[in-house]
Amino acid sequence: MVAEDDEKQAELAQLYLAREGHEVLVVRDGRDALDLLRRTPPDLLVLDVMMPRLDGLDVLRVLRAEGYELPVLMLTARSTEDDLLLGLDLGADDYLTKPYSPRELVARVRTLLRRTRAVRGPAPEPDPVLRVGGLAVDPARHAVTVEGRAVECTPGEFRVLAALAALPGRVFTRRQLLSELHGFDRYITERTVDVHVMNLRKKIERTPRRPERLVTVYGVGYKLLEPGTGPGPGREQGATAGPGSGASAGPNASAGPGPGASAGPGAS
Repeated sequence: MVAEDDEKQAELAQLYLAREGHEVLVVRDGRDALDLLRRTPPDLLVLDVMMPRLDGLDVLRVLRAEGYELPVLMLTARSTEDDLLLGLDLGADDYLTKPYSPRELVARVRTLLRRTRAVRGPAPEPDPVLRVGGLAVDPARHAVTVEGRAVECTPGEFRVLAALAALPGRVFTRRQLLSELHGFDRYITERTVDVHVMNLRKKIERTPRRPERLVTVYGVGYKLLEPGTGPGPGREQGATAGPGSGASAGPNASAGPGPGASAGPGAS
C-alpha cells in the first residue's frame, strides 16, 4: 500500500512498484490508510509523513499500538535528525527523504520484504480493542468497558469515543470529531459534539464534573487520557486556538447543558 497525498508522486511510486510485480493500493490521506489497512492488511506500507486528516506519524503510532507488524517505509520531506529518529522510534523500518529516486524506492521495498519474510513469522492477529488505561473500546463489537464495567453508548457517542481512543493524548477539535459523525446524521452541529462529550463523561468518569479521562483543552477541543496523566481532575488544559479550530468561547463551554441533554435533532 502507498499512502501519499501528492498525486504525481503516488502515481510514480505505483508505476515503478507495479513494474516490479507488486499489486499496489494507493490512498491519499491517513484516515483512509488506516481504514483500508484494517480491512485488508498489505505486505508493506509506503507511508508519507505529511498527509491530510491524519499524518503519517499518527498512522504509524496507531498501527503499532494495535499490533500490526507489517514493514513501514516512511517518505519524508523533513531531513533533520530528530524527525527521522522520531519515525524510527515509532516503529518505521526504513525511510526515504524527498526528493527520492523511484528506483531506490523499489530497491528498499524489495529489501524490506525480503528481510521481513526471513526474520518474522506470520504476524499475530492485531488486538482490535482500543485501550486507554482502564477504558476499553471494541469497534468490532461496538462495546465499551470501564475498569471491566460495561457501558452503553449511543452510536454517536461511540464514534466520538472511538476516534479519541484511537489516538490517546491527541487533541481533537470539534470539527474533527464532527467529521466522525458526518453521513451519520445530517442535522448534527458542533454543539452535538459537546453534548456527546458531556454524556460520555457521565458514563466513563468517576466524577463527571471533574473529568480525568475525557478532558477539555481550552480553546481547542477534547482529548482522551489515562487517569492520572493529565493536569488534575476538572482542570482544563490551556492552548492557543488556531483558525477554524472550532474553539470554545470560554472555560465552561465544554460543560454542555444540564443533565439529560439531547445531542440535537435526530442525533444518536
